[in-house]
Amino acid sequence: MKYLGQKSTWLQILFWSTLWGLMQFLIFGSVKIERTTFMAINVMLAVSVIVFVNLEVLLPKLYFKKKIPFYILSSIILVLLIYSLMEIPFWMEKGLPFSKPYKPRSHNRIIIMRYMTKFLPMIISLIGSSLFAIAGFAASKEKEMAQLKSEKLKAEMDFLKSQTNPHFLFNALNNIYTLSVIKSDRTPENLLKLSDMLRYMLYDCKADRVPLKKELEYIDNFVALNQLKDSQGLNIKIKLDRSQPNLMVAPLIFIPFIENAFKHSKIEDLEKGWIEIELNIIDTVIHFNVRNSIPEKAYTKDTIGGIGLKNVKRQLELIYPEKHSLDILRKDSVFEIILKIHP
Repeated sequence: MKYLGQKSTWLQILFWSTLWGLMQFLIFGSVKIERTTFMAINVMLAVSVIVFVNLEVLLPKLYFKKKIPFYILSSIILVLLIYSLMEIPFWMEKGLPFSKPYKPRSHNRIIIMRYMTKFLPMIISLIGSSLFAIAGFAASKEKEMAQLKSEKLKAEMDFLKSQTNPHFLFNALNNIYTLSVIKSDRTPENLLKLSDMLRYMLYDCKADRVPLKKELEYIDNFVALNQLKDSQGLNIKIKLDRSQPNLMVAPLIFIPFIENAFKHSKIEDLEKGWIEIELNIIDTVIHFNVRNSIPEKAYTKDTIGGIGLKNVKRQLELIYPEKHSLDILRKDSVFEIILKIHP
C-alpha cells in the first residue's frame, strides 16, 4: 500500500540533503575547501539514503502498520549502518590529496566535527522527514474520511428524497382522468401542474439548494391537486410568504409535513377535517407551521409511501445542523408542527 507519493519523497530528499550540505560550509568554512566539499557530499549522500529508506520502506512497512518498536529499532540500525559506511572514506583519508594540510586543533575538535557532520544530520533528517510524512498522511486520511462522510450523507439524502409518496401520484392521475372523462376545462391546467411537480422532483431536486419560489410552487401544486378530490373543495387554508423568492432552501423539505397532515387529518370530512399551512419569513429565517385536525377515531389514509416525520427529522439534521428547530405538538384534537430554518 502506497502511503506517500514519489514526488513527496524526492522533494524531502532534496530538502534535507541540500540543507545539511550547506550547513557543512557554514559551520566548517575555515577548513580547506576541498575537505569541506568532500564532507558535504558525504553527508548529503548519507542523508539522502536515510530519508529515502525511511519514507519508502520503514514508514510504510512498519510505522503506518502500527509496528512502532520495530520501526524505532530499524531506524537506529539504519543510522548506525549509514554512519559506518560514512567512516570508510575517512579511514582511507591518508590517500586523499587534502589530508596533509588539514590538522585538527584538538581531540575535542575532532569529536565535535564528527558529531555535527554525521550523527546530527542523519537523526534530524530521519525525525524531520517522519514528521512531515506523518502529518501529510494524517491530512490525507482526514480528507479521505471527510470525502467518505460527504458521500455517505449524499447517498442518505438521495434516499430520503426518493421516497415520494406514490399514492399521491396515483390519486392525482385518477383525479385528472376523472376531469378528462367529464371533459372539464380544468384538465390541461392540472395535468400541467402534475408535470411541473414531476419535473421538479426528477431534475431540480438533484441540487442541494433550490430557490424558495420553486418549493412554494411545488406546495401550491400539491395542495391544488389534492383539492380535486372533492368538487366542493376541502377545508384547507394556505398562506405562503413570497417576499424572498430567491432565498435558497433544501428541496422537498416542507412537503413531508403537508403530506403528513393530509394523511392523518381525514380532510375528506368536510365538517370536522381541516388543514392550515403557513410560511412566513422574518429577516432570512423561515417560519413554517402546519396544523391539522385529529379525527376522534385513529385514522391513517395511506399506509404506504411518504418519508415519515422520523426521516424528516434526520433530513433536517443532515442539511441544517444547529440551524433549525422543530417542535411537534399534539393537543386535544389538533396536531401541529412548528419549524424554523436559518438558511
